[in-house]
Amino acid sequence: MADALDSGARTRPRRSDARRSIGAILDAARVVLGERLDASMEEIAGRANVTRQTVYAHFPSRDALVAALIEAAAAEYGALLDAAELETAPPADALARFLDAGWRFLDRYPLLLNPTLTGIPRPKVNDPHDVVPPRLARLVRRGQEAGDFDASLSASWLAAAVIGLQHAAAAELAAGRLTAREAAALCLESALRLCGSGGPS
Repeated sequence: MADALDSGARTRPRRSDARRSIGAILDAARVVLGERLDASMEEIAGRANVTRQTVYAHFPSRDALVAALIEAAAAEYGALLDAAELETAPPADALARFLDAGWRFLDRYPLLLNPTLTGIPRPKVNDPHDVVPPRLARLVRRGQEAGDFDASLSASWLAAAVIGLQHAAAAELAAGRLTAREAAALCLESALRLCGSGGPS
């Protein structure tokens, strides 16, 4: 019985250590790949303060590491949107919060602004391409029903257009034609005009 308890006690710290290592590696990959997309696994290991062997023990290939990073990014974006309370804030304020969550997400994951980033896998769970447009459409529809947004265009179209605006502003930011502050301000103003709103309260 004592042996079984000792074994369980040893397993828990090992699992905890593994979780910490995985978290450190993913955070290092987020930063290092954001600075240079062709950074090596060894550089990521150095940033995470682990050995290259430890990285490969958790992620057998670079593709596996990138896939895990994208999964983590999707979960983080969802958490940012949850924290924004989009369902309860006044519609124009909620739209501003939605866009702000997107900018904070991109600031955390600058690699997603890299125009040479291609062929990345889509998340298996909570893919933003699937869950974000309907969520934004519900926000827009709520604004239309409250009379805060123009109801002459469909909510799903306006949601797609707002997302497109943020993508366009992000591309201008990545190209160096706008600062982060300019991109955020122009995107918000354009989105509010698109939805026919007078602006946040």
